[in-house]
Amino acid sequence: MTTLIPVPRTAERLVSDLFTVIDERRWNDLSDVFAPNCVYARPGYEPLTGLADIDHFYRHTRIISVGRHHVERVVSDLGSAACWGRFMGQDHSGRPLEESFADTYLVQDGKIVHRTTYFFRAAI
Repeated sequence: MTTLIPVPRTAERLVSDLFTVIDERRWNDLSDVFAPNCVYARPGYEPLTGLADIDHFYRHTRIISVGRHHVERVVSDLGSAACWGRFMGQDHSGRPLEESFADTYLVQDGKIVHRTTYFFRAAI
């Protein structure tokens, strides 16, 4: 009898899976990439704490109606990762959106326990 040993998900795969879930609006699959007690910090919002907050954000609060993340690079070690790239899409009124972004992640047991998103804009 052959015993299958699960292969840990790489950071590159986790980031790819995350943006596939988001870009395809597969909100029921958020638990495939986020741990139940995860925290998501992003500019302009109070930190989203737990899957219910993150799910509510994506279903009801997020200004984006459609779009795609284009990840340029992912770097990682055993428990953390970072990526950067560009998002292109549109908001609910049809206005085009284009934004450079960077994300950092803390990962445990193959799922995101903390995510922080950064956007590139002239602020000062």
